[in-house]
Amino acid sequence: MADSNDAQHELTFDTADAGASLTFPMQCSALRKGGHVVLGDKGDGDMGGKPCKIVEMSTSKTGKHGHAKVHLIGTDIFTGKKLEELCPSTHNMKVPIVRRLEYQLLDISEDGFLNMLTETGVEKNDVKLPSGAVLEKLNKLFYEDKKDTNVIITSAMGQEHCLDAKEAPNN
Repeated sequence: MADSNDAQHELTFDTADAGASLTFPMQCSALRKGGHVVLGDKGDGDMGGKPCKIVEMSTSKTGKHGHAKVHLIGTDIFTGKKLEELCPSTHNMKVPIVRRLEYQLLDISEDGFLNMLTETGVEKNDVKLPSGAVLEKLNKLFYEDKKDTNVIITSAMGQEHCLDAKEAPNN
């Protein structure tokens, strides 16, 4: 008993999101030196904070007016810029999901992007050429020494940066 009214009930989906989050919550008192945390976040949900490595942390004792406070000092994992924040020990902080991946460098494009090969054999061309000491190391290995070169890419919160380069192991 299908009729033309069935057509109005058909659903089509153009895109779908897996819903994977870029961060997860962790109680401030559970954070540890050497771990990661999002600092500089205004708490308004716009992901304005920076993924940082915790380099120093201290906890003040519970005072007359409430909770113990945790003083966090971290460095941005991409820029090295120092950030700090004071947070009640019982409050949640965002912890970024940080991944460190290694790719084989195939070439460097004229427009400043790395042309890399993933473990599955797929080309990846969306990471910008690094600057400073990493760029010098990359140029020396790849162009001057003509070595097979691997690049170390760190990704967090939707950003990817080349943070190191090394000679590829001989197989």
